[in-house]
Amino acid sequence: MTQQSQPSADSPAVYPAVNYLNADRGVKSWLLTLDHKRIGIMYFASVLVMFLVGGIFAMAVRLELLTPGPTIMGANTYNRMFTLHGIVMIFLFMIPAIPGVFGNFCMPLMLGAKDVAFPRLNLLSLYLYWTGAILAISAIIFGGIDTGWTFYPPYSTTTPMTAFPALVGIFILGFSSIVTGLNFIVTIHTLRAPGMTWMRMQLFVWAIYATSIIQVLATPVIGLTVMLAGIEKVAGFGLFDSAKGGDPVLFQHFFWFYSHPAVYIMVLPSMGVVSDAIAAVARKNVFGYQMIAYSSLGIAFVGFFAWGHHMFVSGQSPFDNGAFAVISMFVGVFTAIKVFNWVGTLYRGAIAINAMFVYICGFLFFVVFGGMTGIAVATISLDIHWHDTYFVVAHFHFIMVGAVIMGFLIAIHYWFPKMFGRMYHEGWAMVSASFIVLGFIATFIPQFLVGNAGMPRRYYMYPERFQAMNVASTAGSTLLAFGFIIIAIYLAIALKYGEVAGRNPWGSRGYEWDVPSPPPTENFDKVPVFTRGPHEYQDVPEELAKVGHGI
Repeated sequence: MTQQSQPSADSPAVYPAVNYLNADRGVKSWLLTLDHKRIGIMYFASVLVMFLVGGIFAMAVRLELLTPGPTIMGANTYNRMFTLHGIVMIFLFMIPAIPGVFGNFCMPLMLGAKDVAFPRLNLLSLYLYWTGAILAISAIIFGGIDTGWTFYPPYSTTTPMTAFPALVGIFILGFSSIVTGLNFIVTIHTLRAPGMTWMRMQLFVWAIYATSIIQVLATPVIGLTVMLAGIEKVAGFGLFDSAKGGDPVLFQHFFWFYSHPAVYIMVLPSMGVVSDAIAAVARKNVFGYQMIAYSSLGIAFVGFFAWGHHMFVSGQSPFDNGAFAVISMFVGVFTAIKVFNWVGTLYRGAIAINAMFVYICGFLFFVVFGGMTGIAVATISLDIHWHDTYFVVAHFHFIMVGAVIMGFLIAIHYWFPKMFGRMYHEGWAMVSASFIVLGFIATFIPQFLVGNAGMPRRYYMYPERFQAMNVASTAGSTLLAFGFIIIAIYLAIALKYGEVAGRNPWGSRGYEWDVPSPPPTENFDKVPVFTRGPHEYQDVPEELAKVGHGI
């Protein structure tokens, strides 16, 4: 990247034909690359594979629950299926999906940077992710793991199943997460181009920044916790064994001190994606830019003090329970700020009715509905009734899985033209979006109902009176699966046969759209100078304002 002149980022320059995809197509060049875009693409392929694996486990669980008794597998296999589903979806998909893929690919472009601050560490984080994933899934080969994704002792330290490879895998995944977060923080602080002030950063960058803080501060706790559980399993030290003077509740404190902030490691990047995409869809300035930016930091801060609401039935004192309940509800204030500002952005906007808009509507529904049920489960008296029932499963999937998947799908559809230079078929995208949003609702609303009626989670068998709702939930998950299959088909076709996207098919004001699609290897031919905000649409040229509405 030359530094002889500094054109405005508002004016696209002439770039060479070489881009990151066709620079060097050898496998070795990809595996040894230091290009943040190629690393993002390899993360993309990796998390898609993990999503497929986790989805297969999920469908196996739903098929088993079609009937009150045995359906397609035995009890031990069922325990392994839901455990691996949780491990894969949380640690191998939802945590790394948006930061690993779109944080890597888009953030340097949004900052006007050539790459991230530490390119070699960036590649190392990917290798650590692959290593951790292989070890975690290898638990299948070594006899399976049946502890649930929370690994609670004393069961996890006494089960005859082989938990150790999965625990080591998650320990290594923690290092991947820490390295990524540290890299992003340093990049945001040191590699912003001229004119890129804090209040000119895109809201996606703010979300990644808040997420990275949580990754760096909280992830060491889960790493040490699972390693202690692994040592306990192998050597029997007794740290979590009450018979040897240990305390199994101590594990819960360690685990949830990380795992509650980890909720926001998963959700905050999705919120950042929505903040960027919603302005492009509405053709309107973001309403309350500063409030959305600061609320991301507020969520990150408060998230560290709310872990105890997972432990209302663990024997905590009434004061502790009350304090954690109030703090947990306080998180809803920052989320509500975002929701009101997103709705304000859509209000009277020139909205493009496309698949991204459908996913944005789905995201808003899941965040609001899931957030309200979150306030409910943070209420001690209600949580005691719902604890370890399918109500908690449904709440978790609404606010976590629903929001993360909606954000991930918005990001794919929004940045697919930038990443690959091709457009997908909007008609099929609308069909799949409808399937996914409706399928998700149909899957988890019945689980709220059976959970409220008392059906416990993680049980292999259940009373016959719950069968109708379980059949409905499995039918919804089938619709959901069809939606994802459709996405895989039309995106695969678009990679080769899709219409050439051009530099900015959405008419977006995001800085990443100032470079060609796909971006050049060096990102920018000259150092850009940023002279405007990232979501300002009042000065959009008329020909650009029409883009994105006839797709």
